[in-house]
Amino acid sequence: MLDVRRREFITLLGGAAVWPLAARAQQAAMPVVGFLHPGSSATTPYVQGFRRGLQDADYVEGQSIAVEYRWADGQYDRLPALATDLVGRSVSVIAVGGGTAPILAAKAATSKIPIVFFTGTDPVVDGLVESFSRPSGNGTGAYVLVNELVAKQLEFLHEVVPAAATIAALDNATSPSSVVRLRELNRAAVALGVKLQVLNASTESDVVGAFASLIEQRAGGLVVTPDPFLTSRRDQMLALL
Repeated sequence: MLDVRRREFITLLGGAAVWPLAARAQQAAMPVVGFLHPGSSATTPYVQGFRRGLQDADYVEGQSIAVEYRWADGQYDRLPALATDLVGRSVSVIAVGGGTAPILAAKAATSKIPIVFFTGTDPVVDGLVESFSRPSGNGTGAYVLVNELVAKQLEFLHEVVPAAATIAALDNATSPSSVVRLRELNRAAVALGVKLQVLNASTESDVVGAFASLIEQRAGGLVVTPDPFLTSRRDQMLALL
């Protein structure tokens, strides 16, 4: 009988020792942030800015917070599945960049998890929020009208090479923001009296073909639109020049 009680006591003691450790591990579980972007991990400026923001808020990735990254690699049709995957992992918040498409994908995937976004178009017009003063829903963020600024890109380029009769524009036609960008570029081209040659690229091989066409057309300059995929291919473009 004594041996049985002794074994029971040791078992209870062991359980008492393990329980606080498990409890502390559970309490120390880091919050998880989801990061959704239509570009690729090679789009380093976005990641660097995101991590800087976390540090400014006293969060250190891997120490006080965990981040689940999801990249569409320029394939916009992958965004809904990537957003759904983040929701399935029960992230605390989803940070979204790279235009309207990933924000809409995140909003379609969840109406409860907070979504913080950065976009280059008017979020009210795009239906991302109800108003600037009262966003409502689970989404909020910041925007800069980068798609409208492509006209300025064309104007600056025209100032640098005023003799250029034809200027090319490299865009990603699969992007929902492509319509806005091309509209602004065409308006600027008409005002400047230059011919606009539009080249499309949504894959690595497309970029190679676009630059080959650029040489054939003998364009006097090139405007690269602010598309996440194209931003991620900057090194490739520089190598093709």
